[in-house]
Amino acid sequence: MIIFPAIDLKDGRCVRLRQGDMAQATIFNDDPAAQARAFEAAGFEYLHLVDLNGAFAGHSVNAPAIRAILSAIKIPLQLGGGIRDREAINHWLSAGVARVILGTVAVNNPDLVAEAARAYPGRIVVGIDARDGKVAVKGWAEEAAVSATELAKRFEGAGVAAIIFTDIARDGMMEGANVETTAALARSVSIPVIASGGVNSVRDIERLRDCGAGIAGVVVGRALYDGRIDPAQALMTAHCQR
Repeated sequence: MIIFPAIDLKDGRCVRLRQGDMAQATIFNDDPAAQARAFEAAGFEYLHLVDLNGAFAGHSVNAPAIRAILSAIKIPLQLGGGIRDREAINHWLSAGVARVILGTVAVNNPDLVAEAARAYPGRIVVGIDARDGKVAVKGWAEEAAVSATELAKRFEGAGVAAIIFTDIARDGMMEGANVETTAALARSVSIPVIASGGVNSVRDIERLRDCGAGIAGVVVGRALYDGRIDPAQALMTAHCQR
């Protein structure tokens, strides 16, 4: 199981939000590239990066910070936030991003997701963010008339590399991962599922690892920044068998 340390970008800084609320942002580092280097030095093998401003604007806003991170590290990263057309997908994959995360466009234009997955095998990820089971889009500002499971099933056979499932109600709240819902989603599709939202202890990583649903990875944010989760212990836990 892969541990993905998260860097969320707002106004060029590394922040964490509470339940996706841009008004409740805690700044953890003014230098996102330095934060990325620190995660790489800690032994993490993959980075999770989100352009928060871009998610609301519908296009990349924190491009300078993203490029600085790409130049600062050797480990691969996956990028989401405001990537909603083929031009943006092509741009970031050509710029060195290993995988792009498509969220809003997965709801509004699933054909584009399938087309991109065919063009870039193994490099397209679907981001499914849900509140009370319903998918949220456009920076979590709007609710779509589709459930997380229904949306995930639409991409069976489309060739997407993974699904990142975020429980919005728990994101940034340090209340623990929603293991049951994440596991149920993972069992409903053959696509690898990455858990996100609420992870606040190594015990959460253990529960996701041992839930029996084959969770492929875990995105960890605030708990790494405030020291609740030690990087070495998290990595050891993810790599150990039950």
